[in-house]
Amino acid sequence: MKLTRRTLLSSAAAAAAMTLPRFAFAQAETIKVGVLHSLSGTMAISETTLKDTMLMLIEQQNAKGGLLGKQLEAVVVDPASDWPLFAEKAL
Repeated sequence: MKLTRRTLLSSAAAAAAMTLPRFAFAQAETIKVGVLHSLSGTMAISETTLKDTMLMLIEQQNAKGGLLGKQLEAVVVDPASDWPLFAEKAL
C-alpha cells in the first residue's frame, strides 16, 4: 500500500473519530435520552402513547446491557402542547 498524505490524514481522522465517543461518554455514568412529548394539553391524547413507547424501548435496551456499556436514563419533559415551550425545552 502506498502511503500518501491523503491516506495518512484519513487514517488519523478515523483514529480520532473512534476515540471521541468513548471520551465524550467517559464522564457520565448513564446516557440521558430526552423524551419530549406533551403529557397535558390538547396533544396529550396522542403523545402520551409516544412517551410510553419511548420508555418501553429504553427499558428494553437497558435490559440488553444499555448502550456503549452504560444504562440509558429517560429525561421526560412535558411541553404541555405549547409549541414555543417545545422549542425552549429542546435546548
